[in-house]
Amino acid sequence: MNYFLSLLRIVPIFLFGANAANAQVKLPQIVRDSMILQRDIPVNIWGWSAVNEKVSVKFNGKTYKTKGNAEGKWIIKLPATKGGGPYSIDITASNKISIKEILFGDVWFCSGQSNMVHQLNIHDVTYAKEIAEANDPQIRQFWVPTLTSLQGPQQNLPSGYWKAAVGEDIRPFSAVAYFFAKHLYEKYKVPIGIINASVGGTPIEAWTSEEGLKDFAALQTTITKNKDTAYLNSLNRRPSNTPRIAPPIDAGLSGTTKWFDVNYVPKGWRNINIPGFWEDQGVKDLNGVVWYRKEIDIPASMVGKAAKVFLGRIVDADELYINAVRVGNTTYQYPQRRYTVPANVLKAGKNVFVIRVTNNSGKGGFVTDKPYCIFSGTDTVDLKGTWQYKVGLVNRPFAGGGFGGGINAQNQPAALYNAMVAPEINYTIKGFCWYQGESNAGRPQEYGALQTAQIRDWRNKWNQGELPFLYVQLPGFMDYNYLPSESGWAVLRQQQLNALAVPNTAMAVAIDLGEWNDIHPDNKKDVGIRLALAARKLAYKEELVYSGPLYQSAKIDGSKIILSFQHTGSGLITNDGEELSEFAIAGADKKFVWAKAKIEGDKIIVWSDEVKEPLYVRYAWADNPVQPNLYNKEGLPASPFTTEK
Repeated sequence: MNYFLSLLRIVPIFLFGANAANAQVKLPQIVRDSMILQRDIPVNIWGWSAVNEKVSVKFNGKTYKTKGNAEGKWIIKLPATKGGGPYSIDITASNKISIKEILFGDVWFCSGQSNMVHQLNIHDVTYAKEIAEANDPQIRQFWVPTLTSLQGPQQNLPSGYWKAAVGEDIRPFSAVAYFFAKHLYEKYKVPIGIINASVGGTPIEAWTSEEGLKDFAALQTTITKNKDTAYLNSLNRRPSNTPRIAPPIDAGLSGTTKWFDVNYVPKGWRNINIPGFWEDQGVKDLNGVVWYRKEIDIPASMVGKAAKVFLGRIVDADELYINAVRVGNTTYQYPQRRYTVPANVLKAGKNVFVIRVTNNSGKGGFVTDKPYCIFSGTDTVDLKGTWQYKVGLVNRPFAGGGFGGGINAQNQPAALYNAMVAPEINYTIKGFCWYQGESNAGRPQEYGALQTAQIRDWRNKWNQGELPFLYVQLPGFMDYNYLPSESGWAVLRQQQLNALAVPNTAMAVAIDLGEWNDIHPDNKKDVGIRLALAARKLAYKEELVYSGPLYQSAKIDGSKIILSFQHTGSGLITNDGEELSEFAIAGADKKFVWAKAKIEGDKIIVWSDEVKEPLYVRYAWADNPVQPNLYNKEGLPASPFTTEK
């Protein structure tokens, strides 16, 4: 943490000083070769120079002149340019910079947490064909590196490049953003630029500026505290009366023969199943390290060539050894494990597989309903079944508040905005795509206000009017519940639904695209396409059905409630041909029970014999509703909702 805090102090100095401290004209990292600039409207080109230094910008046969201001900053606007290219720009002051391979098209700022981060490479099985055939030179992404600043908005990034969706360069593309861009490119045949600024596990307030959070007193207090380096350092100091505790040692790594060694002879190991959590198999409340071991028979046909291992999802971290060779490791629980085994590792017959699993809280082990196998070519060996296990390390509960430990900067209000958004606000864009919310699900009631503040904040910062703001509603996740119940994720989805009151916004409903045991569902393509449908309506003014049914109003009619909807399209249907499900109804006591529901024209009638005087209806109100089947005929799902105020 000392290193991290020092980095927070150093980065702002580097970003400003590198661009303004000397006389040579410099450009922001994002203004560079292969960039895509926004078509059809004037666009900003900016940079730094000496104070009062004359700067000329030559573009498309014309020259535009400006000079550095008192802070050594300059900015000019290039005229509106039709889509296409390539173009070049020459910038001349005391030095000259030439930018080449520039296209004009539509630029989208894509941001959020891990489901926007997730790259095509992570989903290389699901989208193997798309990766293998990637050849979209007019779809380009600028990936913003993960950075934080607690000291205020930064002017530039330390790194970053524009890459085209061609060949292996497509692998780092955000999967959601790529499919969004590809749909738009195929529809309009204009270049599509993606600026991706996303970080997994981060809350919405970290992406909003200090000014944008002005109405949130507690967050303003935190921002002010975080600017005080003395305060930050105090969090990182060990209290003087805190005893030093020797770190625990993993027995599997401490002996002369490590537990992953092929010469290690296992003693005292017990049986356990993969997949499954060890807490569900006789190991009570263990946080620490558990080793798994099994001899796997490999056919001769798999030897001498590279193989792939699928280990589903593991909570939290893992290292995989095959015949004492470490072939893969992952440091946190959410990515599906897909490791490449080098050609010289496997041998015919018995092979020793050892997996070292580290768990920090909750249940540890292997998530069910995921693939567990090793394969090469047409040969596949199943890895599910009975393994042996032994505990290598047990974490002791620590009382007394810890050693200080500082703060997690990327979760602090405005910290990601300052370092990852602020440097791009001069870059002229078409609109925003946002996929986030998981990290706010523990306090969902405030999300609507935070999202409204963020939308207004970003629009104010870009100063391009009410730019289209498209966002994804949280998909289904976690255990199915077959009784009506309360749900933080449902509350947050309702808050996201409420944010549609902000003008020129649209929401891609994804309730049907989740996976119960994976917060990062594989289906990113449909998410991207649904965002693109919304873009076609809001940004491109195309007349089309771009949303599934959205609850509009309710009318009580005796013992029934009549629901009206927007975006019914060609009509309401169930997508499975069965009766409507996931509707619950309640009276004044708000004790919800499952209800009957039927479609009548563009309305839905809801009732239950158990509730004679109904007041409220909920639909798909759960972390992960079992079978939400209300759609329009265009195949778009209805948003979960409640009629409660």
